[in-house]
Amino acid sequence: MRAAARAAVPAAAATVATAAATSRVVAHPPAMGAVQPANASAVPSAPNDAGPILQAGGAAEAQLIEVYQLFGRGETQQALEKARALVKTYPNFQLAQLVYGDLLATRIPPNTALADAASLARLRGNPTLTELHEESRRRLQALRDRPPPGTVPSQFLALSQRSRYAIAVDASRSRLYLLENTANGLQLAADYYISVGKAGTDKLVEGDARTPLGVYYVTSNLDPRTLKDFYGAGALPINYPNPYDNMLGRTGSGIWLHGTPPEQFSRPPQASDGCVVLSNPDLKQILRKVQVGATPVVIARSLDWVAPPKVRTLAEPFETALSAWLQARSGGNEERLRSFYATEYQRASRRGPVTVPIDNVLRQELATAQGRSIQLKDTSVLMWHDKRDTVVATFGEVVAGERTGRTRRQYWVRTPDSWKLFHEDILG
Repeated sequence: MRAAARAAVPAAAATVATAAATSRVVAHPPAMGAVQPANASAVPSAPNDAGPILQAGGAAEAQLIEVYQLFGRGETQQALEKARALVKTYPNFQLAQLVYGDLLATRIPPNTALADAASLARLRGNPTLTELHEESRRRLQALRDRPPPGTVPSQFLALSQRSRYAIAVDASRSRLYLLENTANGLQLAADYYISVGKAGTDKLVEGDARTPLGVYYVTSNLDPRTLKDFYGAGALPINYPNPYDNMLGRTGSGIWLHGTPPEQFSRPPQASDGCVVLSNPDLKQILRKVQVGATPVVIARSLDWVAPPKVRTLAEPFETALSAWLQARSGGNEERLRSFYATEYQRASRRGPVTVPIDNVLRQELATAQGRSIQLKDTSVLMWHDKRDTVVATFGEVVAGERTGRTRRQYWVRTPDSWKLFHEDILG
């Protein structure tokens, strides 16, 4: 047993006692990576409004939750046996070690288990124990506060079928949600405990130990053999700072989704230098799903889950603007087309973002269209609500009479009276 777990024994099962209070009002978690069945049954004492079951992304967390639930039903011996098996399988899982120690403490007669008051005071102030209890609280919160069935994070207005999966991070819950892009729309496939920056979120400058908030894309999948052990099973860099970050003057780089070193199963809720950190078993599941350049990563302070009708309402104003932009190109209306571009409009280049004279942009766009209609395909639209609403739109376009066309990723910002295009990447 690790030092933190041994020290926790005199605390008289504080962790599992807290967990038990939660486990009485939740349903059983499914097996690793399972999708919630429609007729999932709750534990005997669960109320009718217990909500969706935990779609546990990792086997370790599912087993930990089962320990909590067994203890909550008073099945202490079974909980102890499950906890013993869990720490044997994952000996570096500190929270599991702590829970196992707490369960062992419940078997010690009170008159022989009490430590002196000074020792208990030191325990309560132990930073490691404080972090582990907070990790436990965040994991349990994932049981209580499930996304309502049939909802998606409000940032996902449309997602091309070319993007098989999407990622959404809720920093307030220390949770990463993996969304599968099915024929019936986005569906929650699994979710995982994560850690963010030591100083929290809303990254502003290099070295501030904060995790950025915004809409990003996975830019590469780094081979773990080329990385230090610190990054664990691998790493997925994202495109921070994105054009909106650049426009706001945010600095920094090297923001990754990555794993943990071999001796550490997971990290406290706020423990990284700004990256999003998962346990290695959980990261390995993510690595099998992502597509470089096509998997979006939304990182939010708190996710707002909305139903399809709300998504359509949110999407309509931007879709109207995008359609009008296309019509201005097809109709050869230069002045109308000019009205869609921000004065700080930039395009990506090999040297980085460059400011392009608007007159040059207009001539290029009108020359390409030559009065012909333009059809969009494989469209993704993600909205970010910040100081100003922004949209990241990715699509392919084909001009009538042509067999192929370009793929663009555009960044738009909402002004008081219209949407303005302020950055564009030509992807192919």
